[in-house]
Amino acid sequence: MGYKVYTDGGCSGNPGPGGWGFVLLKDDEFLLESSGGEKYTTNNKMEMTAVIEALSYLKDNGIDEAEIYADSQYVVNGITTWINGWKKNGWRTAGKQEVKNSDLWKEIDRLNSELSLTWIWVKGHAGIEWNERVDQLTQIEIARFQ
Repeated sequence: MGYKVYTDGGCSGNPGPGGWGFVLLKDDEFLLESSGGEKYTTNNKMEMTAVIEALSYLKDNGIDEAEIYADSQYVVNGITTWINGWKKNGWRTAGKQEVKNSDLWKEIDRLNSELSLTWIWVKGHAGIEWNERVDQLTQIEIARFQ
């Protein structure tokens, strides 16, 4: 089995007060959860911050292999597909626009390259226990900044 991480992030308004959260499991047993937020941010930044915080935790604690579960297609498609083209195009999209949040993408890419990760998209608000928990953490953080 190994390690599994569930991540989520969001805002009230976009932009607006935001929150993020992650949960770490080992062999399907809860190990820990972490969360945070910002007064004024975007949904995508919070989704990405959740991933950066989770991957940083893994790296800092000698965990080099994990499955990452996210309900953000932006995050999962970004790191598994789009990022290769962005890097090849000098961090520009196919439409020649600057990639939004490129600083966060570069950090996710760096951490991704230093770890052995499997990226898995899960449907949000579909009753998946740990995805529901990271959504709760995100909502708690959003409320703290409203």
